[in-house]
Amino acid sequence: MSETATSTEKSSKPLWYNRTVDDALDELSVDENGLSSEEASQRLEKYGSNKLPEGKSQSALMRFLLQFHNVLIYVLMVAAVITALLDHWIDTWVIIAVILINAIIGFVQEGKAEKALEGIRKMLSLHATVLRGGERKDIDAEELVPGDVVLLESGDKVPADLRLISIRNLRIEESALTGESVAVEKTTDSVEEGSVPGDQTCMAFSGTSVVYGRARGLVVETGANTELGKINRMMTDVEEITTPLLKQIDQFGKALSLVIVSATALFFAFGYFFRDYTVDELFMAVISLAVAAIPEGLPAIMTITLAVGVQAMAGRNAIIRRLPSVETLGSVSVICSDKTGTLTKNEMTVTSFTTSEGIYTVKGTGYNPEGEILLDDETVEIKSHNVAERMIQTIRLCNDAELREKEDGWTIDGDPTEGALITLAHKAGFGDFKPERVDHVPFESDHKYMATLNDLDDGRYIFMKGAPERLMEACEKELAKDGVQQLQKDFWNKEIDRQANEGRRVIGAAFKKIENGMNEIDHDDVQSEMIFLGVLGMIDPPRPEAIESIKKCKEAGIQVKMITGDHVVTARAIGKELGIGDGVKAISGQELEQKSDEELKEIALEYDVFARTSPEHKLRLVKALQARGKICAMTGDGVNDAPALKRADVGIAMGIKGTEVTKDASEMVLADDNFASIASAVEEGRTIYDNLRKAILFILPTNGAESFVIMAAVIMGIAMPITPVQILWVNMVTAVTLALALSFEPTESGVMKRPPRDTDAAILGGYFLWRVAFVSLLIGGLTLSLYYWLKGNGYEIDESRTIAVNTLVAGQLFYLFNCRKMHEPSLGKGFFNNKYAFYAVGILIVLQLVFTYAPFMNEWFATSPHKALYWAYPATGGFVVFLLVELEKYVLGQSKQRKLKEKSQA
Repeated sequence: MSETATSTEKSSKPLWYNRTVDDALDELSVDENGLSSEEASQRLEKYGSNKLPEGKSQSALMRFLLQFHNVLIYVLMVAAVITALLDHWIDTWVIIAVILINAIIGFVQEGKAEKALEGIRKMLSLHATVLRGGERKDIDAEELVPGDVVLLESGDKVPADLRLISIRNLRIEESALTGESVAVEKTTDSVEEGSVPGDQTCMAFSGTSVVYGRARGLVVETGANTELGKINRMMTDVEEITTPLLKQIDQFGKALSLVIVSATALFFAFGYFFRDYTVDELFMAVISLAVAAIPEGLPAIMTITLAVGVQAMAGRNAIIRRLPSVETLGSVSVICSDKTGTLTKNEMTVTSFTTSEGIYTVKGTGYNPEGEILLDDETVEIKSHNVAERMIQTIRLCNDAELREKEDGWTIDGDPTEGALITLAHKAGFGDFKPERVDHVPFESDHKYMATLNDLDDGRYIFMKGAPERLMEACEKELAKDGVQQLQKDFWNKEIDRQANEGRRVIGAAFKKIENGMNEIDHDDVQSEMIFLGVLGMIDPPRPEAIESIKKCKEAGIQVKMITGDHVVTARAIGKELGIGDGVKAISGQELEQKSDEELKEIALEYDVFARTSPEHKLRLVKALQARGKICAMTGDGVNDAPALKRADVGIAMGIKGTEVTKDASEMVLADDNFASIASAVEEGRTIYDNLRKAILFILPTNGAESFVIMAAVIMGIAMPITPVQILWVNMVTAVTLALALSFEPTESGVMKRPPRDTDAAILGGYFLWRVAFVSLLIGGLTLSLYYWLKGNGYEIDESRTIAVNTLVAGQLFYLFNCRKMHEPSLGKGFFNNKYAFYAVGILIVLQLVFTYAPFMNEWFATSPHKALYWAYPATGGFVVFLLVELEKYVLGQSKQRKLKEKSQA
């Protein structure tokens, strides 16, 4: 959304959160008794049903047919036609099967993505309770219209966007919409213009849930105009980005197709004008060349390599939903991460508390009740510090949460803030401190405190916790080591500011002793004569493993950005602890709202911490980063994250707390909601890309060697050393066995020390092209030379061809071990790490023995059995290939190191 678009939207629609209750009622020409039935019917005709638009979708048949719109698939189709023309129907059906399998996989995955929109629609409430003409009625939520007055109570799902007109202790859980897990306390007071949905406390949004209290709300937006409707519209409009690998393979396929067509045309012309071949012979030679040049096994190897990567990632808690995304992870240059639960534990933790005795530090994180309490770096026993002891008693008794141990760790029943306080009480040794509660005043958003009346051994007390500034209004005294003293307001205000600036949520505690005859308390009893105890600072702590993973990502040249619904101060502080940002620079959603798309491109790179963001902001940030050439991964859990996840190069949903809509819009799901799993997935993605390049580097010289043999034979005017059907055999067995083994290669050292790859670079760079040409000429030259020598020494043509094919295969077999490490020596540490390479070699040897000696293979492939002694030719040729490629790696490696040394000295 650009600045212009934003301002246009603001001017064309009322900002309901910025209107008073009376203004909102006047705007919609209604009072608190609601619309009449007649008026509601008229408005239903005017505004339409309260449901999200279905939108146009492609038919299943069209989506299936589009799976074939891929240049590599076209190349495979050509291969299928050629093999059919040659009457090699087995090969034809194998290639057709590969094409269909690829298409079916793509079709199924797209179908899953379509479910994301359906998931949003299912979030809408089915029923609503309204006032029509002052009477309470239950109606279908689809019949709601602007101006209806809706009644809400605990457990209800909000059926439309409402401007709240009266409330009682209302708290609404908005995590599905905003991503923040803590329920929001609502008011009826209007908020300032430009506030993001998370700050619009006078609004209740469609699809969110009431967890506490009750309210009346005025319907102001329905259907597509609600916040949920905007997200649905963004999901529909978002353009999905193709993966870097698919772009590169597409470019490679087009270039390869052009080379094949050009080469075969030139080849045909040369044979026709300069050699004494018939048209039929030339046609068969051209078909042989085309079959030799097309890497039929490449799409299958690509798919299998990606599938192997999916299995490896699943073992590291990353579930891949779309196959090409496995490799995209390896090229990611920016990770935009949600904070709560991904970078942090999503378990509020008291990290320190302050009394007149000093500042206490609390060790341990989350709800695990283990951790020391320190004062001046010394472990203390709380019962020997009277003010701290009274504070711990207060937070233990003035608390409705309970701590429970499960098989997978500790959890709480109740509010996260109270859970943090109850955990501290357990750490301090007061977990079993439960004197009788006589009465209590529950927490209400209007008063911002909770109070309880309890019996202790030495009398009856009121204990109170809540907003520190609210508690200090009821206190004139504070508890000190030697008794009660005058409240030091200036000191406490500075302490509250200090903790808040460090990103902590601050809670105050107070108490007073009363007469035993009091059996009930209300708000009047806690307005004065309370004794202040101090303040507690709590925070959702960073995951230790996330800090390490962020460091690892930076070493790999990947930027990590935190996008959160928290306030700027909290976001800055958490970011600094995590190693994201400098603890100073952060930008809010309200500031982003004022920026144009051009300005945002600079801001997206300059800032690492983004606070109070909305769904539009997240989507704009992803687009801005992509416009600057970044490959962007985005994490999310709420419905609000779905458009950004769909647009990102890799959308990453949370498996535990993520909504189904978010999971369906994503490419990857984190089983443990942990940022560390993303870093592991990036490492795995880089390994997969390396293995794909190794497979391509291995397969292409096979095709190159075959093509060289055929072209050289035509140029020299001799019989074909290898027939088309033998070419197909070599392509099939080397791709299925040897190339497949490279899919299982382990991660090379230093993979996370190098920067993200340039996604615009060709999949085959200058060095790769050199290697393909070098090995093609090497294997092809050895095969052709041997065939020519055998023929010259009186060997039969079928026997010569059989030995030539075995030489070609042996060259590839030995070359496999060269490809296992692209630049490093193949012999040495890790040589036996990939057992599948040795299985593949064993299978290939068996297949070649069958190819050479089985009578039915002799008939199908025109081969001839030969003496065991003749295997020395292929074995020697393969060994020569291995030695020369290792020598080439060494020479070029030394040259590269010398150039780098000269460059560094210069």
